[in-house]
Amino acid sequence: MDWSKLLTNKRLGMEDYHAQKADDRTEFQRDYDRLIFSAPFRRLQNKTQVFPLPGSVFVHNRLTHSLEVACVGRSLGDSVSKKLKKKYADSVPFIDEIGSIVSAACLAHDLGNPPFGHSGENAISTYFSEGKGLALKKSDTFESGVEQELWTDFTRFEGNANAFRLLTHQFNGRREGGFVLTYSTLASMVKYPYLSNFADAKKSKFGFFHSEKEVFQKIADDLGVIPHPENPNRFARYPLVYLLEAADDVCYQVMDIEDAHKLKIVNSEQTLRLLMAFFPQHRLQRIEDTMKIVTDVNEQIAYLRSSVIGILVEECAQVFVNHETEILHGTFVGSLIDRLPETSALAYKQCAEVAVKKIYCATEVLDIELAGYKIILTLLDELTQAVLAPHKAYSKQLLRRIPSQYETDSLDIYGKIQSILDYISGMTDVYALDLYRKITGMSLPSL
Repeated sequence: MDWSKLLTNKRLGMEDYHAQKADDRTEFQRDYDRLIFSAPFRRLQNKTQVFPLPGSVFVHNRLTHSLEVACVGRSLGDSVSKKLKKKYADSVPFIDEIGSIVSAACLAHDLGNPPFGHSGENAISTYFSEGKGLALKKSDTFESGVEQELWTDFTRFEGNANAFRLLTHQFNGRREGGFVLTYSTLASMVKYPYLSNFADAKKSKFGFFHSEKEVFQKIADDLGVIPHPENPNRFARYPLVYLLEAADDVCYQVMDIEDAHKLKIVNSEQTLRLLMAFFPQHRLQRIEDTMKIVTDVNEQIAYLRSSVIGILVEECAQVFVNHETEILHGTFVGSLIDRLPETSALAYKQCAEVAVKKIYCATEVLDIELAGYKIILTLLDELTQAVLAPHKAYSKQLLRRIPSQYETDSLDIYGKIQSILDYISGMTDVYALDLYRKITGMSLPSL
């Protein structure tokens, strides 16, 4: 792959349109602004990240997580662009804009996630793989091989693929190209550049639905993204995806530890020990001197967290540059986090182990996942049955709840189900809970 092709300000849906710019923003800064002012981005403030939405103690939601990932992504991108510019000088257009491209992609990376965190994704998948939705697979519509391939879009439902759909699909009343973002920003957020039926059986992650296959192919062709060297059914990763992935990894691993401390799931002593482990010996004295001045425990943890992120940003950027040739040839294996220096690698591993043992199985997390499962499964069942039998009286009533941007008429079963998933995945936790209560009769209007 070639940087001169990989970095472009061409926009999806506006390929032949060249307007006079009205301000000094770059096209990639316009991507960022377009995303941050969008309704789907604002809705992230009421979507669970890991812990339930805050009561008396503030923890991260999808919106604050996305903003932090965007900040880290910009730092990573800026660091990489400075290093690459020493090598390429001014021979690569837009090489100074890598930070802006990665930052915009980071801002968008979670837009496709349904309510209630990862339990929302799991609920959708299991509804079609082992729940009531399984009966649809056995209908006559799904007898052909092509339709069987489409079915994996549902049984392996993936927020990453749904984000790409949200940003590129032309919903009713909307313009061609969806958000009309640049090709480079869109390619930067596709972590798994292949279809659902080519995903690993265990991991089950993929980057785009069959409905967006042609769109991704178009972007990949234009950017010169090559097929995967060892798997012709997949593309090689667009290089800047590695920076987005690293920013996401850094934020959720470090910030989950800080949130767990605020909720008293992990005590202060263990939290400080986990964060201190990231610092090499030659930096410990300076850190300890600062800790003597900053005596408030919460501030100590905030200071350490900030310093840890700084270390990981620089180390990940260096890994990227060191392996640039492999990345451009599509032969780089794993993530940037996998190649951290020994001190950071061991510290990161310790944080991951604590997260699995203490955080992701905490009662607060399990409770929201259980509730989310029930709510999503109920909404899916009711709305899917309604869209497949629109002539029934109850279906007509329920379908009036679906905004007009979601196409439910004159589509095959795949399209009808996809429109319901578009609607549900765009809901906030609060909206989904409110609709669930109304559908089940738990919440009735005043009579």
